[in-house]
Amino acid sequence: MAEKFDTGRKPVWCPGCGNFGILVALRRALATLGLEPEEVALVTGIGCHGRMSSYVRVNTFHTIHGRVLPLATGIKLANPRLTVIGHSGDGDAYAIGLGHLPHAARRNIDITLIVHDNMVFGLTTGQATPTTPKGHVTRSTPYGNPDEPLNPLFLALASGATFVARGFSGDIPHLEDLIVRAVRHKGFSFIDVIQPCATFYNIYGEVRRRIYKLEEAGHDPSSLEEAIRRSMEKERIPIGVFFETDKPVYRENFLHAMNPPPGERVPRPVDLSPVWRRFR
Repeated sequence: MAEKFDTGRKPVWCPGCGNFGILVALRRALATLGLEPEEVALVTGIGCHGRMSSYVRVNTFHTIHGRVLPLATGIKLANPRLTVIGHSGDGDAYAIGLGHLPHAARRNIDITLIVHDNMVFGLTTGQATPTTPKGHVTRSTPYGNPDEPLNPLFLALASGATFVARGFSGDIPHLEDLIVRAVRHKGFSFIDVIQPCATFYNIYGEVRRRIYKLEEAGHDPSSLEEAIRRSMEKERIPIGVFFETDKPVYRENFLHAMNPPPGERVPRPVDLSPVWRRFR
């Protein structure tokens, strides 16, 4: 039941925030996967999304800005039995934390990264982020954003991610299914979630008019070329699984350095008598 992943704390997001949809979809997905709270580690960064670590009853770590992926990587390598899920915002993941995304993807770390992409810095009252559309007026771009937006899906595909998807916080059942598939995938799973900011960039209506589901359009997720083509669409917004393939995960290439990993080692008694003798 999804209720066992509820901490009982009341969310403090703005009414209508897309984070509510992601929170519900995540809890339902964890229940569908049959996981127990102690089997999951959730890492969040800085931003409105960071509150996820307070609202999901699992092992959680709220890290510093842009460092979700290094921490999630360390947790998974130290204890491969854990299901590790990272949550970032578009500022957290694609600005200060951007340098970590290509390397997590190319190494094929067996974790899931869910990016809450509302295209503004919602926590700091609506400044432009790397995914803000060109020309959009924000607190930091009063004459319109002069920059072309980053395409996170294309970046993930080009970096070698083995599972790439896009979801919409306004379609909870569809997003739940994407999270379930991402967690079951063996390797680096990346989901960019369109998560409208109800206060500073409310685009629910526009998104609903433009989205379509890849699975209903005959998309082949095994084709990298088709995935790239779909990721470049601008007029319509495809959601669903763009690409999925199988490759060895990073731990399999790392066994020479850490086998068994710390989380699977049997603790051994430590002789502290030499230390005690020093302080007699």
